[in-house]
Amino acid sequence: MNEKTGIMKWGKVLAIVLCVVIGVLANMSTDLQARLFHRTVIGGPMLALLVSMILCNLLPTVSKEFKEGTTYCSKQFLNWGIIATGGTLSFAAILGTGVRALPLILFNILLAFTVALLVGKKIGVTENTSILVGGGTCICGGTAIATLSRIIKAKESEIAFAMAAIFLFDTLAAFSYPYLIQALGFTPNQFAFVAGTAINDTSSVAGAQATYQAMVGDPDFQGALNVKLVRTTMLIFVALAWTLIMASRAKKNGEAAEGDTALAVVKKTFPMFILWFVVMAGLNTFGFFSDAGVKLLGKLGKYLFAAALAGVGFKIKFKDVFSKGLKPIALGGITWLCVAVASYAFAFLFAGYIG
Repeated sequence: MNEKTGIMKWGKVLAIVLCVVIGVLANMSTDLQARLFHRTVIGGPMLALLVSMILCNLLPTVSKEFKEGTTYCSKQFLNWGIIATGGTLSFAAILGTGVRALPLILFNILLAFTVALLVGKKIGVTENTSILVGGGTCICGGTAIATLSRIIKAKESEIAFAMAAIFLFDTLAAFSYPYLIQALGFTPNQFAFVAGTAINDTSSVAGAQATYQAMVGDPDFQGALNVKLVRTTMLIFVALAWTLIMASRAKKNGEAAEGDTALAVVKKTFPMFILWFVVMAGLNTFGFFSDAGVKLLGKLGKYLFAAALAGVGFKIKFKDVFSKGLKPIALGGITWLCVAVASYAFAFLFAGYIG
């Protein structure tokens, strides 16, 4: 019995260690990518997901204990990563240089969720996947998907499909937008609005901005990241909104205890990691963390996300992606296109406002 328990324990430990190693190596690869291609081609978390998926499909089978370890990573590391990321955000950003983009950001949030939910329902994509695609498109890619997945209790396959959809079109945007925007004759501020609101992942925005800096000869230009920071801050309010929606559904469907008020249901369903996420953002807003501390938290969050997605990848089979994942990818493309058109149209029509 003791020997069996020991085997079970080590199977779980092995899975956790392997997920951490994959996450660390995947994130370290971004520095190599930057040196080779002068940009991050694929973010650490997404690369970790792909590597673990490949391993999962190469291995004939994995033990129950190993699966328990990957589940631990996909859930616990995800929560800790979200909390760490909160320490990199600041409510003060809304009052900073990116505030002028707030009307467009709010419009894109409503547009992305509306398109994702309506089109997703039409083509037979699960509601959870549609929510994740909408959130990933309008806020900040993988971070939004990770946060919302815990609130709506999404399946790991739904997370993987949404991540794949977001990554594909995010990469296309990061590579093409600097050249397209310059070809259109947009100003640097117009570029900031488009790139900051229509490219998903922060690292992709940074990569596109670096390309644009070189093209215009202005290494100090930070407009796109300023806009992106305001957009990322909106994750707090989107997470709270979906928490309220899920609480309301729980009460309506009878999943809440009889006599529970709406507030009581919210308290029961509200994920504590979101509370700590908000607390961390508040601490950063009031200057509790130094610049070095913020950078450290940002790196820690990325490593935790990568390890968590490595855990997710160990449960995804390629046959499931090709048989069930094409529709989510199509949904990601449609949602991404709608947000892109909205951002470009705003930048063109309100050029005087943007400057």
